[in-house]
Amino acid sequence: MNFITNPIYVLVMLCFSVILALYAGKTKFGKQFGAALIVILITAVLANLKLIPSASNSIALYSAIFKYVAPISIFYLLLNVNLTSIKQAGLPMVGLFLIGSLATTLGILLSWVVLSPEGVLGDDGKIIAGMLTGTYTGGSVNFNAVALEYGFQEKGILYAGTIAVDNVITTLWIIITLSFPTFLRRFWKDKTKSKSNTVVTNKAHPEDEGIDLISLTWLVFLGLAAYYLSDVLSGLLPQIPTILILSTIGIVLAQTKFVANLKGSHNLGLYLVFIFLAVIGAYCELSAVTELKEVGITLLLFASLAVLFHGILVILIGGLIYRDWEMIAIVSQANVGGGTTAIALAETFDRKDLILPAILVGSLGTALGSYLGFFVIYIL
Repeated sequence: MNFITNPIYVLVMLCFSVILALYAGKTKFGKQFGAALIVILITAVLANLKLIPSASNSIALYSAIFKYVAPISIFYLLLNVNLTSIKQAGLPMVGLFLIGSLATTLGILLSWVVLSPEGVLGDDGKIIAGMLTGTYTGGSVNFNAVALEYGFQEKGILYAGTIAVDNVITTLWIIITLSFPTFLRRFWKDKTKSKSNTVVTNKAHPEDEGIDLISLTWLVFLGLAAYYLSDVLSGLLPQIPTILILSTIGIVLAQTKFVANLKGSHNLGLYLVFIFLAVIGAYCELSAVTELKEVGITLLLFASLAVLFHGILVILIGGLIYRDWEMIAIVSQANVGGGTTAIALAETFDRKDLILPAILVGSLGTALGSYLGFFVIYIL
């Protein structure tokens, strides 16, 4: 079965899953879910059937997609963003994100009180609570920051099981945040109409515009060069996250006439986002959770209840203050899954006004997550 881990075979399966998702997303039934959700479900099924590698037997290709493809996809999507768009959603996004971060912390504490996971997890329970607080505030960087501080990565099986639970919950939350705006809108209407049709974007980048060879060569060059430059600059300025540097380069280039006239940056970026989401689906490994038996079930219940509390609080508070369900979904996803998955939601909802704010709140989550994680450990 060596072919299962062959990177070319896996890449073929990921690309084919994207094709299937795009076609399925155009059907009457598939339109209710969207291609982004469908590609996650397809690769999750393939991984759990062991037709492609999953989290426990991850391959270098997956790591390369997380390291290179995901940030470069953000860069391409930013080439279609005009700075005027942030005026419409910037401050509400930041305010709601801070509410979401508080909701994550409260969710972890409430879940701790309700389930008392320390009975099964022992002293490791507090550390796990801090790790989950960090990752559900802004992503896996905070998860590992807390783990490294306490040497938790040395607890092989328990560490791997916690990662598996985190992957499952993150995937499920992507599915939920993709779905709940349509569901909630039936009972609780948005305060304002979606801004996706009114936001000012560069006219050179309509979604269906074809890409020519000159544009393709420039886009590939710019994507690789911007990534390399951001990597170099982050080495010189380690206090600034690489994704912020890359995003800044993309935003500046997007305002130039030359880049504005390049064709296809949106479609190229969106395709790379789908490849990234395909790997997210592959990481949803249910067997890794069940193998831990009582510990795995406790971890799953603890994380699930915490994220559920987060979701309820964000929906209630966000609904009362803003009631823009798509923005609320994107902010919640920025908390639980990080900036890249939040951007994928913004693209799926056709909310170009929220792409740049999603990146900003994702970076804010990276900054806040570790502090909140250590705070939870301290008070527990």
